[in-house]
Amino acid sequence: MLEETLQATVTIQLKDGAIYHGILAGYDQHMNLVLEAVDDVEAFADEPGEAVQDTTIIRGDNVVTIST
Repeated sequence: MLEETLQATVTIQLKDGAIYHGILAGYDQHMNLVLEAVDDVEAFADEPGEAVQDTTIIRGDNVVTIST
């Protein structure tokens, strides 16, 4: 299923409410994700988003949803 979203722009929601938008560059058997060209991060509704580096690694245990 994730294979179909490789190199596509995805939105990742984490357990803590953070939301990442970027290009899914890779993943492993534990659903750890590598995002590239991350354009913004929405932390919480009452906190502003923040800029992140070009490549971000997200631990699979923290992922709630992945959408395209």
